[in-house]
Amino acid sequence: MSVWVNKDSKVIVQGITGGEGTKHTALMLKAGTNVVGGVNARKAGTTVTHGDVELPVFATVQEAMEKTGADVSIAFVPAPFTKDAMVEAIDAEIPLLVVITEGVPVQDTAEAWAYAQGKKTRIIGPNCPGIISPEQCLVGITPATISGAGPIGLVSKSGTLTYQMMFELRDHGFTTAIGIGGDPVIGTTHIDALEAFENDPDTKAIVMIGEIGGDAEERAADYIKANVTKPVVGYVAGFTAPEGKTMGHAGAIVSGSSGTAQAKKEALEAAGVKVGKTPSETAQLMREILQNL
Repeated sequence: MSVWVNKDSKVIVQGITGGEGTKHTALMLKAGTNVVGGVNARKAGTTVTHGDVELPVFATVQEAMEKTGADVSIAFVPAPFTKDAMVEAIDAEIPLLVVITEGVPVQDTAEAWAYAQGKKTRIIGPNCPGIISPEQCLVGITPATISGAGPIGLVSKSGTLTYQMMFELRDHGFTTAIGIGGDPVIGTTHIDALEAFENDPDTKAIVMIGEIGGDAEERAADYIKANVTKPVVGYVAGFTAPEGKTMGHAGAIVSGSSGTAQAKKEALEAAGVKVGKTPSETAQLMREILQNL
């Protein structure tokens, strides 16, 4: 079992002929992902070759889905065109859209998110590493060799901390790791991922990585308290961040006591989540939980 992607997922790449699309299509294929084609209106009717795999390029997401049966799309599209790519995928009703692009204007993301409401497409991102079910399917930029399959579900705002946590816990492995991105507006939240992991019988425990800014972690803590029966450990990045300064991710800004790492840590601990001071300590907390399951 896994969450949202597995070995049967059929993946198309919006922007398959660009530099990032080319590089990461090759890496996704190497990881065993069933990439079935790509989209670029200007290159429609051509093919791209990766080793002995030849992938067709289509004019639209709709056409790609009709011809290949694709049920997942990943967008490697420059930021100014990302909103259009998202709307196209939503109109085609693809079940899952992963948006890797960083630097997408918040208004564009907000408009695409609003457009998706009540429709069939789940969006992960933008500005995220995507999703991986190790040994089954990689839809994103997470290095596929960091960790194998296992009983842990991981949801994280941070790409690099996703990789570090997967490496730290590689001796146990993961059902699925979901990088949701750290922008102020994102498609899939901590709560969405927590709900999916709670409902996945193979996920036995959950790691949640947050960071300063906003109140997503506090809301996730409330959700865990009310709805999650599986053990959760957490880590919040940014304890030393100065007040009022945007840090790295566009959403990581602290004002007063709102959005601080300390406030998030306290909210999570009040919900019964064990919170580590460092990624390594968080991984150790998870090891102790797994030994006692």
